[in-house]
Amino acid sequence: MTSVPTPSVPTPSGPTPFGVRLAAAVGARSALCVGIDPHAATLAAWGLGRDEAGLTAFGRVLVDAAAGRAAVVKPQVAFFEAAGVAGYRALDTTVRRARDAGLLVVADVKRGDIGSTGDDYATAWIDRDGPFAADAMTVSPYLGFGALRGTLDVARANGAGVFVLAATSNPEARVLQTAVLAEGPRAGRTVAAGIVVDVADENRATGEQPVGDVGLVLGATLDLDDFGITGDDIGTAPVLAPGFGAQGARIEDLRARYGDRAEQVLVSESRGLLADGPDGVATIVADRADRIAAALAVRGSVA
Repeated sequence: MTSVPTPSVPTPSGPTPFGVRLAAAVGARSALCVGIDPHAATLAAWGLGRDEAGLTAFGRVLVDAAAGRAAVVKPQVAFFEAAGVAGYRALDTTVRRARDAGLLVVADVKRGDIGSTGDDYATAWIDRDGPFAADAMTVSPYLGFGALRGTLDVARANGAGVFVLAATSNPEARVLQTAVLAEGPRAGRTVAAGIVVDVADENRATGEQPVGDVGLVLGATLDLDDFGITGDDIGTAPVLAPGFGAQGARIEDLRARYGDRAEQVLVSESRGLLADGPDGVATIVADRADRIAAALAVRGSVA
């Protein structure tokens, strides 16, 4: 992503857009997205409880390792939610620590609903005056892309981002996501490609930023050709690409996989960062940031 200076205060027309802030963060640090995934097994291996103290300690390790090296942290909300109210308190502490460290926070909540329900999900997670005030959230469009309208409007009003699930790595989703649309403006495209084009249109309609405010979730282990998705379809959307590290995607393949869109990709890794325990996280994060820089320095076309 091209580095874009972030204004220190909101512009007269409203808050600084998410895409502008994201581009600046990537330019200043790296396109690494550090997943904060406190699995029960990992907590146990680290000697931490699945309670407020344990979850807070886990979040602290990941945030501190990411600070100054990564653009984004992505707490997987389910692992905090499983601990109930205590988990949400730990999540709040983790989000605040990340923002104080200058990191952007993508709340991995995968919400998606219609009407006022969807609107209030957005208010909860990305409203600047809401309880969590994350910089962006993940959403599912599989009740129809139009059902996200309220969420997109809340995001726009708050300078926040939305990452829309399009092509995911779980095998159960493949039949749905590769199905060909029989009618409507995207007829002849796959369901996943239709969502990608919807996102590109949304970014096109709301500005000429080099990096859009509405992003895509595209599994890093997938061949996008299998889903009928091209680089031109993606447009200016930032791409959140989970699957690096333990799931098998290689940072060195960024250019080969994404071509000219490689600079728009957030390299998301979680489990692989935990391999050497809490004392080794910072070293692994630094390694990933260096490898991303080296991979993006390589020029070439999609294989």
